[in-house]
Amino acid sequence: MARNPERRAALVDAAVEVLAREGARGLTFRAVDAEAAVPTGTSSNYFTGRDDLLHQIDARLHQRLAPDPAKLAELLTRPKDRTLVRELMHDLMARAARDRTGHLALFEMRLEATRRPALRESFTASVRGDLAQGMAFHRETGLPGGDETVTVLYLAMLGLLLEHLTLPGVLDGVLPGITVPDALVDLIVATVVPEK
Repeated sequence: MARNPERRAALVDAAVEVLAREGARGLTFRAVDAEAAVPTGTSSNYFTGRDDLLHQIDARLHQRLAPDPAKLAELLTRPKDRTLVRELMHDLMARAARDRTGHLALFEMRLEATRRPALRESFTASVRGDLAQGMAFHRETGLPGGDETVTVLYLAMLGLLLEHLTLPGVLDGVLPGITVPDALVDLIVATVVPEK
């Protein structure tokens, strides 16, 4: 297998683009090579097969979609209350807007995991690890609510992200006076997160 880490990273990012645009059926080494503008056959020198490529996409998406450490540090200087949780959720939505492709690829990974048992196992562990990390962060930071709050918040925000990034018109005008997604984020946090 080829060892150029920069080229491997570029190929994985190209794979994310293909996955988000074409779905799992369109994710071929040839399509990744074309997206990365490299000679045909390059991807097959970097990945042992489709499963390896999907696992690399999973790892890369966790890096791409993670909060900016500087922004997170700035937010954590604020009081640890519902308002801070709201700001953290708005930051999540802003990151989703900046990297819509990454989130769409993440949704495609979920669908592909339903068809590939090995991917389902590793992707489930990956997503569950993220949820556990979110719970630990919430507890250690002293934010209001417990693991139940984090779980319901996770599910509500996942649903909002899915609708907003795939079918944004579904939520427009459903609740009069509620703008999508900003006021919906506020509503979710006000409904799910206790005052303190």
